[in-house]
Formats: sequence, structure tokens, C-alpha cells
Amino acid sequence: MFVPAGVLILTFLIVPVLLTFWLAFTNTRLVSPDPPQFIGLDNFANLFTDDTFWASLRNTIVFTIVIVPLQSGLALVLALLVNRRARGTTFFRTVYFLPVVTSMVVVSMLWLFMYQKDGLINVLLAKVGISGPDWLGDPHWSLIAIIVMSAWQAMGFHMIIWLSGLQTIPAELYEAASLDGASPWQKFANVTWPGLRATRTFILITITIAAFGLFTQINVMTQGGPLNSTTTLVFQAVRSGFQQQQTGYASAISLVFFVLVLVVTIIQTFLTRDKEARR
Repeated sequence: MFVPAGVLILTFLIVPVLLTFWLAFTNTRLVSPDPPQFIGLDNFANLFTDDTFWASLRNTIVFTIVIVPLQSGLALVLALLVNRRARGTTFFRTVYFLPVVTSMVVVSMLWLFMYQKDGLINVLLAKVGISGPDWLGDPHWSLIAIIVMSAWQAMGFHMIIWLSGLQTIPAELYEAASLDGASPWQKFANVTWPGLRATRTFILITITIAAFGLFTQINVMTQGGPLNSTTTLVFQAVRSGFQQQQTGYASAISLVFFVLVLVVTIIQTFLTRDKEARR
């Protein structure tokens, strides 16, 4: 019974990872009559002197630093709103979750039209006397536009996770806090937030990993432009490997990306683990 799953894991996970470690030290090209040759650390030497790589790394880190608190915070606010027993909460849960089940390509295409100079967003801004920028054509606004769209698309998923965590907190704790005269903020700070410890750890790690893997939005909306202002590590790896056919160089980028995500995940897990575990 393990064989089908084992074959898939071996074929699409273990073998590609091992190939990446090997190809990163060769000059392999996607289509070439010449056999690959071992070139040692040349790919990494070229990578660390490549301005595009540093721009990609900077954009990836900035995107992650902004999207993690923004997306998780908005999702928590939505979860608190729909967690109340009121008429229409099921409807709003469904509406907030709809972008999650919609294809990212479709969402990116819709926002691509909305971000045009004469698109919906600038038309609405013009009605209140604000001249909207060229969202995807201006290097100062392009990454911000991607961040806003990404946060809107995925916060419904994390809203559901926050909601599941909220519903595990015993109601008796809120009743006891009310009897003690606690304000809504005090209830949140002393009951809700501590009760969401395991949930927020899971959400922070999943959002961070997803943020580092930003690709589809960039591929559909900007192609890394303008002036590499939205290029990310994953997008650069795919472009180098398939468009430029530099498989070895793309593997080096992927290896650096793997190490970066691994280090960040380990640090994040250490900082968010329980106090009892630290002892």
C-alpha cells in the first residue's frame, strides 16, 4: 500500500532535490549537445555577483516581511468578526473564502486589469480626486501592488485556520473574564491571544514559506519588472532554468533558496515554540 505514494514521493520530491544538489555544481543546460561538466562553485560565484540575484533576494525578503504580519493580521480580524453568533456570518465566511478557491492565475489576471492606468482602482481613486499611479509600471508601486493582491487572495484561508483556533478556546474563560470586569481588549490579550499559541505558530510558518515561494503573481502580472522591482528568487530560478536554459545556474539559485527557507523556518519555530519546551 505504500508503493504508489512512495513512488510519487521518490519521483517528484527526493530525486529532484538530489538532482538540484548535483546540478548546482555543473554547467548543465536544458538543451545542449555538450555533456554537463563539474565546475565547482562557479555558479555560486556568478550568483553572488549578479545584481539581479540581489534584487530578487531583496524583493523576496521585503515581500515576506510585509505580507506575514499583514496577511495574518487581516485574517485574524476577519476570524474575530465571523466568529460571532450573528445572522449572516455563514455568508461572510463563504465570501471571504472565495478568493482562496479561485485559481491564482485567474485572480492575477483580474487584478492585472484592475491595476491598469485606466483600470477600476484608478477610476475609483479619480472619483475622490486622487490621481492613481501606474501600479505595475512604476518600480516604486509594483511590489506594493503585488503585496496587496496577495494578502487579499490568501487571507480567507488563514481566516479559517484562525477561526478553528478561536473555537477551541473554552467559553468559560470568557465568562470568568466578564465576571472580573475585563474589557474586550483585556479579554483578547489575556484569553484569546494566549489560546491561539499553536494556531499562530502554524499560520506564521505557512505564510512565511508561501511568501518565499512567490511566483505565479509575478509570472502573470509583471514578469519581474519594471527594472527587476518584482523579481523573486523562485521567478529568477524558473526564468534562468527554462527561458535562459541555464539549468545549473537555476539549481544554484534553488539551493540558496532552500537554505534560506530552512534557516528562516528553524528560527521562526524556535522563537514561537512554547515556553515549557524552551525549559
